[in-house]
Amino acid sequence: QVQLVESGGGLVQAGGSLRLSCAASRRTFSGYAMGWFRQAPGKEREFVAAISGDGGNTQYADSVKGRFTISRDNAKNTVYLQMNSLKPEDTAVYYCASRRIFIPSTRESDFGSWGQGTRVTVSS
Repeated sequence: QVQLVESGGGLVQAGGSLRLSCAASRRTFSGYAMGWFRQAPGKEREFVAAISGDGGNTQYADSVKGRFTISRDNAKNTVYLQMNSLKPEDTAVYYCASRRIFIPSTRESDFGSWGQGTRVTVSS
C-alpha cells in the first residue's frame, strides 16, 4: 500500500485560504487517482475532490465547487487541495486517499490507502 502524509492544515478566518498537500510514497504515483475527503465533528466523512492519474480529470463536491481546486505534481508524488473563500462549515479533518486505478471516484470505498488527516479550522 502507498503511504500518504498530509500537511498544510491550520486555523484560518472565514474568507481566507489554505493549501493542503499530500505526499505519497509510491513510485507509480502517476497511475493512481487521488482524492480528498473530510470529516467534520459529529459527522460522517464526505467526499471533497478527486483527480485522475494524469491530472486531466477532476471531480468536486457541490459544496466546494468554485472555491477548492485539486491538482497534482507527479514528479513530486504530491497532490494538493487549494482552498479559497473558506467558510466555518469547511472546518473538518481533511484526508488524502489513493485509488489503485487511474480514474477518479467520489466514493470512499473506492480508495484503498488513506493518510492520517490534517485539521482545518475556519473561524467566523
